[in-house]
Amino acid sequence: QVQLVESGGGLVQAGGSLRLSCAASARTFSIYTMGWFRQAPGKERDVVASITRSGSITYYADSVNGRFTISRDNDKNTVYLQMYSLKPEDTAVYYCAAAAGDLYDSAWPYREFYPYWGQGTQVTVSS
Repeated sequence: QVQLVESGGGLVQAGGSLRLSCAASARTFSIYTMGWFRQAPGKERDVVASITRSGSITYYADSVNGRFTISRDNDKNTVYLQMYSLKPEDTAVYYCAAAAGDLYDSAWPYREFYPYWGQGTQVTVSS
């Protein structure tokens, strides 16, 4: 069992940057694949990025590739999402998620593989 708490959301102008953090309660944080998802009003919750347990492999949705960076600090039980060149279409509630073990090519984008979720943090990008 792991509890997740996101922080770092807010209001930013287009072209700006934000860094989201997700703190995990688990003693064995390093056993979890960590993902970031987002959900805009009236839309599905979609994957943004994912990172394997060791941090050696990262995955990104096409819409954020090259603008966002996911990273983790297993000593601090924290995963980060650094967001650059933000666009109004990035506006959404951002959720942190965790899955025991490594999720690779066939599984990382799908929310059903992540049993643990945070409450979300709002990111609003103004034009």
